[in-house]
Order: sequence, then C-alpha cells, then structure tokens
Amino acid sequence: MTVARTICLGFLAVIAIGTILLMMPFSTSGGTWNNLIVALFTSTSAVCVTGLSVVDPGSYFSFWGQLFIALLAQIGGLGYMTTTTFLILLIGRKFDMRQKIAIQQALDRPGMSGSSQVIRSIIATTLIFEITGVFLLLPAFVPDHGWRNGLWLAIFHSINAWNNAGFSLFKDNLIGYQSSFLVVFTITMLIILGGIGYQVILEIYIWLRDRILKKTTAQVFSLDFKVATSTTVILLVLGTIAFFCIEIRNPATFGSLNLYEQILVAWFQSVTPRTAGFNTIDISKMTTAGLFITIAFMFIGASPGGTGGGMKTTTLRVLTSCTKAILQGKEEVLLYERKIAISLILKAVGVLVGSVATVILATILISLTDPTLDFIQILFEVVSAFATVGLSTGITGTVSTAAKLVLILTMYVGRVGVLLLMSAILGDPRPTRIHYPEENLLVG
Repeated sequence: MTVARTICLGFLAVIAIGTILLMMPFSTSGGTWNNLIVALFTSTSAVCVTGLSVVDPGSYFSFWGQLFIALLAQIGGLGYMTTTTFLILLIGRKFDMRQKIAIQQALDRPGMSGSSQVIRSIIATTLIFEITGVFLLLPAFVPDHGWRNGLWLAIFHSINAWNNAGFSLFKDNLIGYQSSFLVVFTITMLIILGGIGYQVILEIYIWLRDRILKKTTAQVFSLDFKVATSTTVILLVLGTIAFFCIEIRNPATFGSLNLYEQILVAWFQSVTPRTAGFNTIDISKMTTAGLFITIAFMFIGASPGGTGGGMKTTTLRVLTSCTKAILQGKEEVLLYERKIAISLILKAVGVLVGSVATVILATILISLTDPTLDFIQILFEVVSAFATVGLSTGITGTVSTAAKLVLILTMYVGRVGVLLLMSAILGDPRPTRIHYPEENLLVG
C-alpha cells in the first residue's frame, strides 16, 4: 500500500460514503430512494470539486442532501490527506513518517518538516475565507430569500466557490446575479484565492504582516509564488478581453447587456473556467470561438496546492519556457533567473501527455455511446469533467448511463491527478544503476 494508492483509495472511499448518503430518502426532496447513478455522479462531482450535475441540486435534493454535497465538496477541496490529517490532529495523535510523506506528496511540498503547522494553517485559511464569503453574500441573498434561506445560500455558495466546486442551488446558477457587483466580486475572489494555492496565500500574509509591522527585512517570494501569481493575472486579463471581444455581438450572452454588465460578465467568465463551474450566462448559447477559449482555460486550470484542477498554471509556464528556450537556442530552461530541473520538465511533459490522452480517450468513448451529440459539446463536457470545472452546455443530464460513467471516471482521474493515479497502479519506481548510451533523434 503505497502513498499514491492510499490517496487514490481514500478518494474512492469518500465517494462511496457520499453515494450512500445521497441515496437515502432523507437526502431527496421527494423523500424517496435516490437513483444510484444520480447519487454516484453527484458524489463524485462533489468530492472531485467539479460541479457537474445530472439533476438540479436546489430542487432535487433536500436540505440534508445539499448539506452532504457541501461537506463532500469541502473534503474534496481540502484533499483526502489534509482532511484525515486534520482529524488525526483533533484526536491528539502524532504523525508517523508515512503520514508525513503522504502530506508532502499530497500538497506537493519540498520537505516534510512542519506538516502539522501546514495543516492547521490550511484549515484556518479555509475557514477565514469561507466565513468572510458568507458575510459578503448575505446582503445579496437575504433580501431576496429571507434570513433562513439566504444564510444557507450564502454558506453553500461560499463553500463551493472557495473549493472551486461550482454547485449552485439556483436553477439558472448565478445568471440572476450577473449584474450584482457584490456577488460577482465575492464569488470570483473566492475562486481565485481558493485555486491559487495555500503557499501563495501564506506568502502574501507574511508580506502584509511585515509591511504592517514595518520590518526592515525584505520578503523574498518563492518561484512558486512568482509563477502562480503572474500566470494567473495574465490569464485573467487575457480571458476578460477575449470573452468581451468575442461575445459582445452575441445577443444570447453579452449583446443584450449594458457596458457595465458586459464587463462584469466577461470578468466572471474569465475566472470561472479555472476551475469553478459557476456561470452568469447560458454556456450553451456561447459562440463556437467562445466555447473553444473556455475549453482552453478549463484545460489549463488553477495552480498547484489549491482547490482547483486542470493541467495547472505552473505546468503551462514550464512548457512555454521550454519552447522559448528551444527557439532561442538555449540548453537551459529559465524562469525568473532560476534554472528549472530536468525532473520538473519531465513531470510537466508527463502531465500534459497524460491529460491530453485522458481527454482524447473520454471524448472517443462518449462519441461512441452518444453519437447524436455535437463534437464541441462532448469535448467541452469531457474537459470540464477532467479539469474539475463543472461548466456544461446543458447535456450532462441527457447523456446515456455509459457516458455518465465515463464522466465519473474522468472526474476522478482529473482530481487525483494522472501521474498520481499511474503511480498508484504501477507502484513506486525502483532505482536502477543501469545507464544507456545517448543518441540523437529527429524531432519536429
């Protein structure tokens, strides 16, 4: 039982428990036993913080069902190892070496020291931002739905936004609040901060603390911080401009809105594919160009160490830096005057190849099971599932049972990670002293 297998089986166990809970009569609004596929799909989508749903969560599930979805999304966002480690801390047990290694691999940390402090800071950060999100959303939801329903709506949407899950209790998702600056600002900030990574948030906190205390020592930001923040800002700006320019003449999305609403919607549409799943426009009515841009943003995803999925921003930067180095005739890959190790480059290539292969295979399978669907709809749904986004063109509930099972598997692969899953299947690599001769090969 390797660490990778422990993490993968842990996610499967949580999904199984969630499926059983969502099948219970008290979890549905009708008070009847839930359909197995619906319960399994919803549980997988919640644990994998995706947000895809074959039913309307707000009307199909009771309060208890909605509560289970929120709890599953919370566990999925924190990660199996973070959640179990926090429970170990609560009962007062100490970590052994195996648990420290598991935390290191699950959080992609460089070392094993300070594991308990890291877990405590992650839990504290999560609670602080989610509670802040609840208070910010209350003025928007309470006037429309009353204190009781408004409070639950604020809690549910804050949890889903921070964990990049994307489940909404409104039938039209957040389309009814597309012109509300408070809702758009709160949801997008929770999505960005939740997906940018806990290490980045910690470095921002240390920088602000030193500024307030007026410390003379300068804060040295890590390479992870520089890459994650710069790439996120670039993608958000480019995405906002791209969606605004492409969809502004589409009367079904941007065309019927005023300039203020168009900017808000363009900003929201730039944020949500990475990788939350909320929407303030009807995705099915977007232009083909808009759908392809959304697919690209979904595939890139969030940053490592956060609650989002996808290929990750750091992987994108490593690959683009490799391309830049080749074009400039260099033999070293540099990022912010730092040399990137060959092992990281190989890992980035592995993530890209594994991700593309998963998307292609899932797309082919659904094309075979549901041949009447358009290719762009299938590709959009598959990338949304793999990148744990949750956006949909509206076909999730209408696809065949076989296609739903393919999407369930795709969501699981996207959440645990292609490399981690392959490591769980193949086992830990064995060291070898054999070295083979080097030879050139025509490439490109």
